[in-house]
Order: sequence, then structure tokens, then C-alpha cells
Amino acid sequence: MKTAIQYLLKGLAILLPLVVTIALAHWLLVTIETWLSPIWKALLGDKYYLPGLAFVSFLVLAAAVGFSSQWTALNKLWQLPGNIMERMPLLRSIYGTINDVFDLMSGKSFSDESVVLVHLPGGDIRLIGIVTKKSGIKGDRLSETLDDDHIAVFLPMSYNVGGYMIMVPRSAVTPLDMSAADAMQLTISGGLGKNRSNNKSGE
Repeated sequence: MKTAIQYLLKGLAILLPLVVTIALAHWLLVTIETWLSPIWKALLGDKYYLPGLAFVSFLVLAAAVGFSSQWTALNKLWQLPGNIMERMPLLRSIYGTINDVFDLMSGKSFSDESVVLVHLPGGDIRLIGIVTKKSGIKGDRLSETLDDDHIAVFLPMSYNVGGYMIMVPRSAVTPLDMSAADAMQLTISGGLGKNRSNNKSGE
């Protein structure tokens, strides 16, 4: 009986990540198709519309927006809807949180030293953290509360149950050669994730 349960748990560990990933991908595909397919059907007609065209057009649109954002005027235009949401009391927290999570998972650097080891006092314990803010940024409330030699560090908790934002002196951290996305994956998985180094073996 114990062996059967072990096999079951091992099988679930293999299948569930795959099933959840496919389910999320399917949900995203269906959502985009539902929103954009009526536009294409109105332009081309049902006879010439091909399933998946809406999703492909969304990817092309995303690439075009990303490319055009290198120009200041267009970048401000694309940022306008988000700026409006950030001023709405109900949507501000939701949009801001989702936006920050995507920034983290996309590997965006929030400061010069994105990922650091935080040295806890009185021992050899180290915590992996992500630097989210440094001092000296005008108009930023968190940055303005930081002393000149302090930085804000986010310490994610394993299995995505939360985290802590701490303000520590720069002398209390050591920069790591790791992206924010890799640090999040490594920490949230409790160190069990299969994080692979960008360096090939033997180099």
C-alpha cells in the first residue's frame, strides 16, 4: 500500500505541472480568441477566418508594441492605460501587483544589483532576496524613506505563500550573478526547482 501511494505521488508530481501548464495555456488561448476573433470575422468573414489567427495576431501586436516602445512618445502612449488603472482605487492594487509580478518573472532589473544574498546578523545564515528599490529616486515614496546607504530587498517565501520587504544597508548584502526570474523560481520552489546555469559544463 505504501509503495502504491509513493507511485501515485510520483506520478502526480510528473503530471500535475504539465496539466496545470497546459490548462493555463489553453485558458490564455481561448480568452484571446474570444476577444479578437469577432474582429477578424467581421473583417474577413467566417468563410476566410482560420482558428488561431486571433492568437497569432495578438503575438504580432505584442511584438509591435514592444518594438515601438523604444520611442518615448509611443512608450508613453502604451503606458497610458496602465497609468489610468493605477489611479483607480479598486484596480490600482490588482494591476500594480500583476504588473510587478510580470516584471519580476520577465527578469526585469529593478536596480543595479537585482539579486543579492542578505546576511543575517549573528550567524552564517543567508537569504536570497531581490533588490526592488534604492535611495535617491525623486517622487518615489519608498525610495525617499531609505537612507543613502540602504536598499529595499524583497525576500520571497517558498511555495509562493508570501514574502517580506526589508530595508537593509548595502554592506549587509552580496550581489549574485542571477536573474530575478531565476531567483524567484529557486526560492518559491524551496530550492527544489531544476534551475540550470547559463554556463555550459566545463566552461
